[in-house]
Amino acid sequence: MDVYPIPMVPGPVKVPEEILRVYQTNYGAPGLEASFWDLYHETESRLQQILETRNRVVIQTGEGMLALWTALRSCLKPGDRVLSVATGVFGYGIADMARSIGAEVMTVGLEYHETLNDLRPVEKAVEEFNPRMITAVHCETPSGTLNPLDGLGKLKEAMGVPLLYADVVSSAGGTPVRVDACHVDLALGGSQKCLSAPPCMAFLSISDRAWEEIERVDYNGYDALKPFRRIEETRRFPYTPYWHGVAALNAGAALLLAPGLDESFNRHESIARHCRKAIVDMGLDLFPSPQAVPSPTVTAVRVPETLPWEELDRRLRQKGLVVGGSHGKLAGKVFRLGHMGSQADTALLEKALTVLADVVGGTGRQR
Repeated sequence: MDVYPIPMVPGPVKVPEEILRVYQTNYGAPGLEASFWDLYHETESRLQQILETRNRVVIQTGEGMLALWTALRSCLKPGDRVLSVATGVFGYGIADMARSIGAEVMTVGLEYHETLNDLRPVEKAVEEFNPRMITAVHCETPSGTLNPLDGLGKLKEAMGVPLLYADVVSSAGGTPVRVDACHVDLALGGSQKCLSAPPCMAFLSISDRAWEEIERVDYNGYDALKPFRRIEETRRFPYTPYWHGVAALNAGAALLLAPGLDESFNRHESIARHCRKAIVDMGLDLFPSPQAVPSPTVTAVRVPETLPWEELDRRLRQKGLVVGGSHGKLAGKVFRLGHMGSQADTALLEKALTVLADVVGGTGRQR
């Protein structure tokens, strides 16, 4: 098994010892004991603080993609109209997911290196298409970009679109999400990014309007949201709860909240700026365009033409550094450093940058 002392992949991030200890503890029978429900409610409360919402937060057993799927299946019927705002792999992927369950989908698409800075195409699409749901990705991890949510939320409210669905898996905890202020009805998160827990838990906030849609659709599959609406009253999960996973998620949320959310946001932003500057100083090119909003949780870099990705990856790993490649049409063209959660650490980033500079050498563009 390969072990790398300088982990910088953009999730799953390294798990701190204090979270691992909680995760590896032996617990009782989940769902049957009062202490589990106390833990579940405490975790929900902490996630509400991180998402800046008063909405209910449902916690499910599964990786972050579970939240993306369960929100679509629970809130859409075949034929419902979905407007997908897409600026990268996951934005376009969510559109495909909605199509696969029978939704009629229109996509407002941008290039992968861009962000949603102009809402006029979205406004025009809403007027023409009259969607029931708008979908968007806050942080496009494969592209290293961040899409503003506040404008989309205001547009949704002003134009009477019932639901705004936002993937915040790679942003929650690392940059402000502000679910309520941005009128997000379904904010979808995962445990393995800024919360620094193992990739075993998904969570999502659900507005009152979204609960109405959940009742309308009446989806009853394994991943359905409907059974969660009354679990506080019934104390019955639709499946066996994962006590260890909830405990790890709770510990990750507590660790992030302890110094305050503003401290976390400032730390992520400061480290991201330092990373981007160092990358440019090496003679490498950042992937996002200068007009795009860069993510504070991950930096995407163009692979040098003179050093193919497979060789670059091999050399970095030989020196103990593991970074992330990218997906889809960015595969082999972009690599990423994940400075989120436990990896938003100045000392760790400095080690990574030292190795990267040594490996890249003179292969970056000349200045």
